[in-house]
Amino acid sequence: MNELSIPLLSILIFFPLIGAFVIFFLKREIHIKLVALITTLVNFLWGVFLLYHFDKNKGEFQFIEDYVWIETLGISYKIGVDGVSVLFVVLSLIISIFCVLCSWNAIKERVRDFYALILITETIMIGVFCALDLFLFYVFWEALLIPMFLLIGVWGSSQRIYASVKFVLFTIAGSVLMLIGIMSLYFMGGRTFDILELQRISYPVKYQLWLFLAFFAAFAIKVPMFPFHTWLPDAHTEAPTAGSVILAGILLKVGAYGFIRFCYPLCPEAIILLKPYLQVLSIVAIIYGAFVTLMQTDIKRLIAYSSISHMGYVTLGIFTANKFGIEGAILQMINHGIVTGALFMWIGSIYERFHTREIVKYGELGRYLPGFTSALVIFSAAAIGFPGTNSFVGEFLITLGAFKDNIIMGFTLVLGFLLGASYMIWLFYRVSVLELPSDIKEEYIKKDTFKDVDFREAIMFATLVVLIFLIGLKPQVVLSYLTISVEHIMAYLWK
Repeated sequence: MNELSIPLLSILIFFPLIGAFVIFFLKREIHIKLVALITTLVNFLWGVFLLYHFDKNKGEFQFIEDYVWIETLGISYKIGVDGVSVLFVVLSLIISIFCVLCSWNAIKERVRDFYALILITETIMIGVFCALDLFLFYVFWEALLIPMFLLIGVWGSSQRIYASVKFVLFTIAGSVLMLIGIMSLYFMGGRTFDILELQRISYPVKYQLWLFLAFFAAFAIKVPMFPFHTWLPDAHTEAPTAGSVILAGILLKVGAYGFIRFCYPLCPEAIILLKPYLQVLSIVAIIYGAFVTLMQTDIKRLIAYSSISHMGYVTLGIFTANKFGIEGAILQMINHGIVTGALFMWIGSIYERFHTREIVKYGELGRYLPGFTSALVIFSAAAIGFPGTNSFVGEFLITLGAFKDNIIMGFTLVLGFLLGASYMIWLFYRVSVLELPSDIKEEYIKKDTFKDVDFREAIMFATLVVLIFLIGLKPQVVLSYLTISVEHIMAYLWK
C-alpha cells in the first residue's frame, strides 16, 4: 500500500475531525450521537485495514509520511508506525468507540460539544503514537491536555474544577522539562527533530543522564509513577465516564510509551545506570497503590488507585531492560486499557441507576442485577490476572523479566498479586453479595433502580469480554506484532 502513496495514517488521524465538523451543524441529539458513533466505527475499520497491511516481520517503521512543515527549523510532518505504536493506534480507535457508547445516556448537557470533543481527542491520541518528529510529537502531547481539561472541567462532577486544574498543572510542569530536553536534542543532533535521525546518534553518558531526567519528568507524571500520582485519583473521580476511559485507556499509556519510544533509543546507558532506582519506584507504586486501594470507600476512586498499582507493573517491566519485561509491559498496557476501561464503563452504567459512588450503598447486585454481576466477575478476574484472561499473560511476562533481572525483586511481586486479588474480591463481595440495609433497598425498589443491562450496555460488555478472553487465550494476537520491534528497541542498549 505504501507504493500507492496512499496517506493511510493521515486519513486515520484526521478523519475524526470531519465527523466533529459535521456535528457542529446538527441540532438533534440522536443525529449527533449517530454521527459520532459512525465516525469512530468507520475509522476503526480503516485502522483494521491498516493493521491487515502491516508487516509484522519488519522491525522498522511502516506507512511513513514525511512532508516539510517549517523548513527553516528542520521541522517535518513525519509519521509512521512500528509493531509497538500500531497496537496503541488500534487501542485508541477501540477506546473512542466505547467513549461514544458509554456516554449515550450519561451526557445531557452540551451534547454537541461533548461528542465533537471526543472525536477531536481521537485525532490527538492517534497522532501522539504516530509522530516521528519530536516537535510534532510535542504538539500532539500538549494538545491532549485541552480536551481532557474540558472533559473533566465541563462535564465532571462536583470537584471538577479542582481536579482539572490539578491535572493540567502537573502535566505542564513535566512538559516544560521535556521541551527543554527536546530543544537540547535539536542542537546535539544536528538541528533536526527527526526521531529516527536522532536515534542513530550516540550521546555522552552525562548528557544521557540529564536528558533522561528531563523526559522522565514528563513521562513519570503521565503514567503516573510514585510519587507523581496524586493528580490521578482526583481526575478519575471527577471525570465523566468517557473521560475516565480515555485516562485509563490511553493517557496513562502515553507516558509509558514515551519511555520505550524515546528513552531507550536516546538514553540507553542512563537507563542501565538508573534502572535499580526506577525499579524501586515501580515496586513502591505496586504495593502502595494496592494498600491505598483497599482503603477506598468510593467505587470510582478505588479503581483509580488500582491503576497506580497496575501501572507500577508496567514501569517495572519497562525497566527490567530485558525482552520478557518489555514485551510484558507493552502487552499489559493494552490489557490495562481494556480492563480498567471496562471497569469504569461498568461503574458509569451502575451510577446511572444508583446515582452514588459510595460502596456502602451498593449490595446484592448478584440477586437483582445478574447481567451486571456477570460482567463484574469477568472484569474483576481480568484485573487480578486470573489465568485465561488477558492480564495473566502480561503479568506473567513482567514477572519473568523481574526474576531474570533480580530474584528478590521478583519475589516482592507476590505481595502485589495478593493485594490486587484482595481489593478486587473485597469490592465484588461488597457490591454483589453483601446484603443491602433494608431502608436503602426499599428506596431502590420504590424508584425501580434495579434495572439490568440494556442492549447498548450488553454490546459494550460482551465486546470487552471477547477482547479479554481473546488476548488471554491467544496472546500471540498481540505479541506477534511486538517480537521484532522489541528486539530493535533492545538493540539500543548495546549500540
